[in-house]
Amino acid sequence: CRLAIEVARQGKALSSDDNMMFVNIFRRIDVITEYQCKVRSACDTSFIYWHRSIAPVYFSHVFNNPTLAPNLQYFFAGLADCHHQISMMKHLSTETNKIELLEKDVKDHFEKEILQPLCNEIETDLRLSTHSHLQLDDRNPLKYCKKNISALLATPPIRFFDSYLDVKKHVTHYLDSTFYNLTTVALHDWRSYAVMRNLAHQKYGLQMIEAHLPSQTIEQGIDVLEIMRNIHVFVSRYSYNLNNQLFVEQSSNNKHLNTINIRHIANSIRTHGTGIMNTTINFTFQYLRKKFFVFSQFLYDDHIYSRLVKDARYFKEQKDELDQCYPYERADKFNRGIRKLGLTPEGLSFLDQFRILITHIGNAMGYIRMIRSGGIHACANAIRFVPDLDDIVNLEELTKEEELPADTVQAAANLDSVLNNLTKNFAEGTAYFKMLVDVFTKSMRDPKNQHLKNFYMIIPPLTLNFVEQMMNGKEKINKKNKIGATFTDDGFSMGIAYILKLLDQYSAFDSLHWFQSVNAKFRSEEKEVKESKQREADVK
Repeated sequence: CRLAIEVARQGKALSSDDNMMFVNIFRRIDVITEYQCKVRSACDTSFIYWHRSIAPVYFSHVFNNPTLAPNLQYFFAGLADCHHQISMMKHLSTETNKIELLEKDVKDHFEKEILQPLCNEIETDLRLSTHSHLQLDDRNPLKYCKKNISALLATPPIRFFDSYLDVKKHVTHYLDSTFYNLTTVALHDWRSYAVMRNLAHQKYGLQMIEAHLPSQTIEQGIDVLEIMRNIHVFVSRYSYNLNNQLFVEQSSNNKHLNTINIRHIANSIRTHGTGIMNTTINFTFQYLRKKFFVFSQFLYDDHIYSRLVKDARYFKEQKDELDQCYPYERADKFNRGIRKLGLTPEGLSFLDQFRILITHIGNAMGYIRMIRSGGIHACANAIRFVPDLDDIVNLEELTKEEELPADTVQAAANLDSVLNNLTKNFAEGTAYFKMLVDVFTKSMRDPKNQHLKNFYMIIPPLTLNFVEQMMNGKEKINKKNKIGATFTDDGFSMGIAYILKLLDQYSAFDSLHWFQSVNAKFRSEEKEVKESKQREADVK
């Protein structure tokens, strides 16, 4: 067409006006035909590839100015135009590797300059808001200018080559992982992290996932396995409370003392299964066997044995004159006299060490008592949904009668087994005390252990020694130096009761009427004090 018009113009077949008209028409046709190419060329941002070093600077600028977050998608769309430039490179083996390298480089900058700082800032804000009751720095909004990071979280998923960058999803995953991991490390902080999850949802619209840790509660405490493996350390570092059935840590470098009660034991048994109870009893048996060897060696000592025989003979000969009561003064003399045999570097006498030995034995028995109670507690929680424990239907037989598939029959059999086990443990329990009494009774009452028959005679001085130790421990509670402070130590009582049962010396100890003697002693002292006060009042 252009050639024909040019020939016509040369032959002067067209006027100048017609010629200008055709020129304008062809110019418009050129624009229409080249429109897409020109638009593509004008909008081509592949040059960014050669200036991609500006990416971290731009990302940092967006993070500091969150209102610019909606523009991120245009920046990544511009980077996508680099695909043509990358396809023309020859120094890399394949085009895929070239794109992957660019994608990794940009994503690393995006994570470093936006995602990581955003995650840290949101986590810090949640922690400060959760612990706002503590004394924190001034966070007055009129003085402290805070970025509106919610604009970054509101950014829709950004497409970059064949993947998507979702800021909100990344932050949610980071917080979920962090809160879960920190909860597993410090179980007692679970409530704080639960509050942070709720706050993240209310403040930032993040859909957090609950950390469904199995059987973990704020009262999880020390695990049964940990105590079992270190039973010797446990009984020496914790004091037993008989009434409340709990153990209290004697001393700690922290600002609080750990406690262990039935709920802690029940949670551990639920986690590890009821089979761990028998294993714990075996470990305790091995520990008690070693302690009873030391117990026997102490009573076999010539100084101790001769003194106990002498006291037993004295009481037998003088019990009528003593009104069948073992004298308080003689027990006090024994308690003070034994210090002449020597003291440890810590200032403990042999009687102090023997009292501590009996306390450790009693703590072990107290732990066994808690294991049994915790086991019953765990079984009760597990079987509470069974309607009638006395009439449990055999599901295996019912499934066979209905001719159900073999897998269903096997599942019913497994359920029957679990229910039977739980019912047996809940209804009967396990007489662990009786087991530990029976296993030691024969050897402790053996004729070759005659030196143990006078054990009941050492209980009066032991009780005086124990009372002195408890008084000193309670006095130290209100003092600055709390080393040795305590308010409960019922392991001694448990140990005495257990050993008296093993040696069958309850009747022998009752014959001393020791507690009646102590009451008479203090009644007489109380009377003397009142009379002394009365005399002083009369003099005035």
